[in-house]
Amino acid sequence: MTRKIELLAPAKNTDIAITAITAGADAVYIGAEQFSARAAAGNSVADIAKVCDFAHQYYAKVYVALNTLLNNEELAEAEKLIGELHKIGVDGLIVQDAGLLELDLPPIPLIASTQMDNSSAEKIKFLEEVGFSRAILARELNIEQIKQIHSQTNIELECFVHGSICVGASGRCLMSYSAGGRSGNRGQCAQPCRKLYSLKDSDGKTIVKNRYLLSLKDMNRSEELEQLIDAGISSFKIEGRLKDVDYVVNTVGYYRKKLDQILAKKDLRKSSSGTVKLDFEPNLIKTFNRGFTDYGISGIFSNIGSNDTPKSVGEFIGIVKIADRKTFIIDGKKVLNNGDGICFFDRQGSLSGTTVNGMEGRKVWPQKTDEIFVGQEIYRNYDKLFCDKLNTNAAERKIAVKITIAGLTVNAVDEDGNSASVKIDAQPVVAEKKPAAKQAFYNQLTRLGNTFFECGDFKFESGDVYFVPVSKLNEARRQLIEQLAKTRTENRPIETAKILKNNFPYPQKHLIYSDNVLNKKAQDFYRRHGVETIEPAAESGLDLTGRIVMTTKYCLQKELGLCRGKIAGVPAEPMTLTDEDRREYEISFLCGECGMEIVRKI
Repeated sequence: MTRKIELLAPAKNTDIAITAITAGADAVYIGAEQFSARAAAGNSVADIAKVCDFAHQYYAKVYVALNTLLNNEELAEAEKLIGELHKIGVDGLIVQDAGLLELDLPPIPLIASTQMDNSSAEKIKFLEEVGFSRAILARELNIEQIKQIHSQTNIELECFVHGSICVGASGRCLMSYSAGGRSGNRGQCAQPCRKLYSLKDSDGKTIVKNRYLLSLKDMNRSEELEQLIDAGISSFKIEGRLKDVDYVVNTVGYYRKKLDQILAKKDLRKSSSGTVKLDFEPNLIKTFNRGFTDYGISGIFSNIGSNDTPKSVGEFIGIVKIADRKTFIIDGKKVLNNGDGICFFDRQGSLSGTTVNGMEGRKVWPQKTDEIFVGQEIYRNYDKLFCDKLNTNAAERKIAVKITIAGLTVNAVDEDGNSASVKIDAQPVVAEKKPAAKQAFYNQLTRLGNTFFECGDFKFESGDVYFVPVSKLNEARRQLIEQLAKTRTENRPIETAKILKNNFPYPQKHLIYSDNVLNKKAQDFYRRHGVETIEPAAESGLDLTGRIVMTTKYCLQKELGLCRGKIAGVPAEPMTLTDEDRREYEISFLCGECGMEIVRKI
């Protein structure tokens, strides 16, 4: 059986979900009104049903993110919601809280959220044994680690390939909760990683002052897709459930083109149907990005910080050569346009920006000029012409159909092998002008523009060619397409799953606050699988002073050029990180394996 590869896109809402599918996504993930790790991107069951109806035409899938930790009082409501989602045809549920596995769930496939810390073969083997259909791998894993996991498991593996990166190891960041009670595990992350920090060494000397020391560049693994397929990845995930339509359609379009080339080369198939035609040339630098990194997929974690700004800078345009009170002249080959957004770092090193009001050659009339000076680098973070295209029917997706005529019988077979047949309601009057009659058949029966089908092949098989009124041909076409669409729906592959309530041993015997056990059902689950001691999750109300609130593969010593490795077996001395509100954190460096542990001090 030919292996199928999935391109998975984010969806903030119904419109973006439909646009993502149209642009080539094989699946989308979307949040329900409650219990999503992106609380600001919730959608009603009725709206998700609309997404399912659209996606399923193309055999594309819809996954719902229900990936927060739940209180005891929320479990019954979550169980009810899952039942409603199953009824509307959702294809999978992304979950973090193991307590859900103790509920009476419908046979809906479960996907282990990256928040479950899916970073080892032992952990992922456990997920497979208890009934998960897929595991979303920790972002920090490299190619060799993914290969090892794939070699020891049979579960589907999903991997992030593009978008914003959480600096904390997946499911192991409590910084937002410790700073102000807003928990990322509860869908309310305040993004402390995108704030200003100062760094002091062990002697109290300030090394860096007021920089975005925990802000990372965005992930871009578009050049590693083939390696990841070979390593065992079957689903490629784009991050961005808070992103707008221009980002989603551009990113999906880019990865669709890259994947299609690879799949053709390796004789693999995408997991959904239809061919996409784009009315633009995708370009990742044209929409939101903080600069790009492969985030250690090759095993090397370096130059991954976006320490100057947590905002999107976009594409480099050129350097200011001349500036006056109303205009500036820029060098370089790229051209700006009216309405473009530009940005630049001011004399204090802060990112600022303005809008282009007019252009004449290399001369620019910006909305404001007070922060623009000679020698300054100019970036475009909003390309108006490009984004206008992305917001106006930028893509079309059609399912190929082969139509054949045998006398007065019209047959259709789509690219998935679904078929339909209609007999034209007309008298068998042999056409006197056969070429004209054949052209009439072709003209009317291939007019599928208002459907999701497209005629890829049309021919007369045998028998006489009859004269048929145009109205009869149009009616036959309507019936044929209705029947074919109905058959596609009836034959759509639907995956089911069953939670296996066994006692397969969990890889750990003792769980602490960062293992995220918040409710009694989750406790029951882990105890049934051999866990002996369980400390409640931080969100139960724990005081996190003196505790680790973040573990990360990112290392500030390496990023700032201070790393000397492990000297004589001794790790680097701790440092102190101070945020904008004077909260202090102690950093312990995990020298050798690389990374940091951040402890809340005051």
